[in-house]
Amino acid sequence: MASPPLQQSSFLLASLKADYLNKPFLQRCQDLVKVIDDYPAKELHLLFTWLVESVFGSLDGSIVGWNVRFVQARTNEYNTIVEFLDPSGPMMKLVYKLHAEEYKYDFPISYLPGPVRASIQEGVLPDCPLFHNKLQFPPSGLLSLSLSLNPFEYYMFYFAASLIVQRSYLPGQHLSPSDSAYFVLVDSYLKYFLPTEGNVPPSLVPVVRGTVSPPPPRSPIVPFTGYGVHHTSLLKRHISHQPSMNADPAAQEIWRSETILQVFVEMWLHHYSLEMYQKMQCPQVKEPFCPTEEHVLVVRLFVKHLHSFSSSQRPELITSSPSAHSHTSPLEEFKRVVVPRFVQQKLYVFLQHCFGHWPLDASFRAVLETWLSYLQPWRYTPEKQSPHMDNQDRTVPDKWAAFVQENLLMYTKLFQGFLNRTIRTDLVNPKNALMVFRVAKVFAQPNLSEMIQKGEQLFLEPEHVLHHRQHRFLTPSLGGSFLSSRQPFITDSVFKVKSHVYSLEGQDCQYKQMFGAEVRNTVLRLSQLIAQAKQTAKSISDHSAEEAANQSFLSWFGFESSDLNTSYLGNDIDYMGLDSIKKTDEYLDRTLDYICQIFKLNSAQLSQLMVSFVSTQDDGGSKQLPDCIQEANGLLLTDLGRLQMINGLRKFDIDYQGDPELQPIRSYESAVLVRLLYRLSSLINERFAGEMDSLCSRRGFSSRLARYFLTASSTAETSKRSPLTRRSLERQPQPRISLRYLGSYRTLFSIFLLYVIASFFGFGPVSFIFWGLLACFCHGVVMTMFADKQKTH
Repeated sequence: MASPPLQQSSFLLASLKADYLNKPFLQRCQDLVKVIDDYPAKELHLLFTWLVESVFGSLDGSIVGWNVRFVQARTNEYNTIVEFLDPSGPMMKLVYKLHAEEYKYDFPISYLPGPVRASIQEGVLPDCPLFHNKLQFPPSGLLSLSLSLNPFEYYMFYFAASLIVQRSYLPGQHLSPSDSAYFVLVDSYLKYFLPTEGNVPPSLVPVVRGTVSPPPPRSPIVPFTGYGVHHTSLLKRHISHQPSMNADPAAQEIWRSETILQVFVEMWLHHYSLEMYQKMQCPQVKEPFCPTEEHVLVVRLFVKHLHSFSSSQRPELITSSPSAHSHTSPLEEFKRVVVPRFVQQKLYVFLQHCFGHWPLDASFRAVLETWLSYLQPWRYTPEKQSPHMDNQDRTVPDKWAAFVQENLLMYTKLFQGFLNRTIRTDLVNPKNALMVFRVAKVFAQPNLSEMIQKGEQLFLEPEHVLHHRQHRFLTPSLGGSFLSSRQPFITDSVFKVKSHVYSLEGQDCQYKQMFGAEVRNTVLRLSQLIAQAKQTAKSISDHSAEEAANQSFLSWFGFESSDLNTSYLGNDIDYMGLDSIKKTDEYLDRTLDYICQIFKLNSAQLSQLMVSFVSTQDDGGSKQLPDCIQEANGLLLTDLGRLQMINGLRKFDIDYQGDPELQPIRSYESAVLVRLLYRLSSLINERFAGEMDSLCSRRGFSSRLARYFLTASSTAETSKRSPLTRRSLERQPQPRISLRYLGSYRTLFSIFLLYVIASFFGFGPVSFIFWGLLACFCHGVVMTMFADKQKTH
């Protein structure tokens, strides 16, 4: 009986696959819309997995699909893709059609994030309702486990996974992640399924059957112990005891909001397990996943919307008693617990890993802004503040003190991680200076530092009153449910703060106070580095002005010096003009002001410290060597010396210590002449090496004159300014002839000018060469005699 529909579905799938290769994109989408409208769910069932994969690509990255992540607003396909995948578009209509018939689709666990996959393979069910009662146990064993998902879950898993799958795009494209179709769709899904106003819109296709399918049979071979109590979903809890016809519509639809939230959190944030984070002090323990800048920007959008969603809770419910929550709507209760229950822990570990492993460049701005967005939920509240008021003039309302205390590590531990990054970056770069300024500006908001200090005081309260309640530290990782109506409401702020810290850092953590002596010393060190960066920026500005004023006439002919021994300033200043240096100076100045406000520093004393440091630099500090230690094999830089070189504060005058004849050809040299002269001098040196060595080893004026012409200049003076190894110090120069100077354009031009002048006095080529060699010989005699007299004196 099932053969005709099956054959029809197979024919339909084959036809769509053929159209996928032959028809243009717009025509294919129009055909898909018509198929979704005209065909029943029984025939669309076999098309669903192919359609999802053709849209988002395969999970292994082999099929690109529609390339939703790289489609920009300026392209022709953008509007078509956004309309087709819109929350109320044709694709979601297909999802609801299939969901009404309770179809299931398999999603391999091999494409889940590492901690989730490892937990399932070890026989431990993750503490997330999303994975409960969905495991399928194939006969082949645990390696091919999969999740049995309903169409909405399957679609959202694929949509979220497509962000972290590495795909290639055309190298010539200039992509803006926030302008892509994927970014816009994420924003649309969040606003639709997690609305800040009203309830979640109903399904396009009414769900007639039960919204929660019965759990699939569990294999008795692998006992799943779980992290703790297995929680039911919000939907089960709210409508399991109500007749379906009288159920609250919001309760019937809340499962989609819970599903999309859990899918995004698990697929985007759960790449680093809490247990692995607590072992991060061991350098051998590393997790391979590295998020991209696009990934972090999407996470920031997610965090900002969750703050808006949570803050849209009705005001009377925020201040009401705990018993009142049992009479609230499912969506309002969901708003109350969405951030602490689902996001806080995984986002903290995610950001902590980014702070420790992200490159020390300007791309860290994406991570920084994600962190700062989470720290400021008051920016996303419905209350509108005065638009002309600057951010630092806005006082943080007292009602957010509980949020600060329950997220204490987000403020203190990550701030210390940011300090450790900052003292290793180049603060002369305006992009890095802007990041320091942004953090200082946020933490300098009135009331915020006091709230953080209050949270630290609560954590440091004596624990003797809490020992009898240690077993009640219920956290997401230990099975505690923030949604359970049976959990007693915790009123003890001390207990909340300690529970937050211990759940993330472990019971044996050594908490370092943000306003303690150690961090305060680090802040003072940062202030000194800021002063150094300001002085370096000033030096760069002065140096650029001098170079512009002192350009010689010969530069018009391309004879300006471009010696490879020019010192490296250690900053990315190629693009920096005077405007960039002014921005750097402004950012760093305001950062120092904010630091004084945050840590209650005496601005006069800090300014005096900066002035004294700048005067020290002007007195010759910039001419000193970086801080280093003399060892048997040469100089070894200390940590302070590395910081000095990174910020361009001190440097070695790097000199070439190899064979002078083998230095790279400079821009002011003729490559052909240099190579020919090197071959000629090499032949002479090889042929007469013994004679030159014996001549220079004798005593007398003639041998000293020979050493002047045949011996390379001593490196004794340059060794004081250039890092040399013991081997290079012991190397003795060998007597030889060097003709490379004749390959220089400047030397040839000087000889040509002298010959032109000599020709006016009747000198021919032969006589000019003779008198030139005689002049060089006399110069050598004079220099040798002068050197002898200086030694005698």
